[in-house]
Amino acid sequence: MSARLTPGDEAPAFTLPDADGNEVSLADHKGRKVIVYFYPAALTPGCTKQACDFTDNLDLLAGAGYDVIGISPDAPEKLAKFREKENLKVTLLADPDKKVLDAYGAYGEKKNYGKTYLGVIRSTIVVDEQGKVEHALYNVRATGHVAKIIKDLGI
Repeated sequence: MSARLTPGDEAPAFTLPDADGNEVSLADHKGRKVIVYFYPAALTPGCTKQACDFTDNLDLLAGAGYDVIGISPDAPEKLAKFREKENLKVTLLADPDKKVLDAYGAYGEKKNYGKTYLGVIRSTIVVDEQGKVEHALYNVRATGHVAKIIKDLGI
């Protein structure tokens, strides 16, 4: 379990497969701001709500210079089903080894109904054009989170 990122940190580089198996790197987005969000599992109610919220606001975010990438431990095949079923427009990446989740501090101890276990911590990291962390938000709620980001970023 790695430490959480804070504003000013260098965003960890990554290359992961998307829903179609194509490699996508953070470096591909250099020169643009990137909202990287981490979610536990495709095709679950909270994660669906969050992905749909990002999709619904994608034009607004893109117009303000932000690309959006969602990362989960799901396999590319599951991400493709998720994208098709929910008509998602955000880039979804697969991190089954949880290496990127760990590097971003988005994987660690969670508590649910009094039990402690390891899992994905719903998180959003905003990376600036130079690859530095601008905002690092952890333990975010699936519902209403996108609206809060838009407000916080002044979009």
